[in-house]
Amino acid sequence: MGYIKNAYKELVEKVSWPSFAQLQSSTIVVMVASLIFAIIVLAMDMSFEGIMGGIYELLGNLGR
Repeated sequence: MGYIKNAYKELVEKVSWPSFAQLQSSTIVVMVASLIFAIIVLAMDMSFEGIMGGIYELLGNLGR
């Protein structure tokens, strides 16, 4: 039971919690970074799809 009391005491007295403004700022940074990452992954996926489509078309025409 002492562990729980010590953990609670540390959370209340020793942890520095961010302000609401800092929390909003961090949230915006994470959202923008996630959007940029998603756009990069989309571009890579579309590029790979086009490259593989071209390879399959080329290989398909070789057998004819």
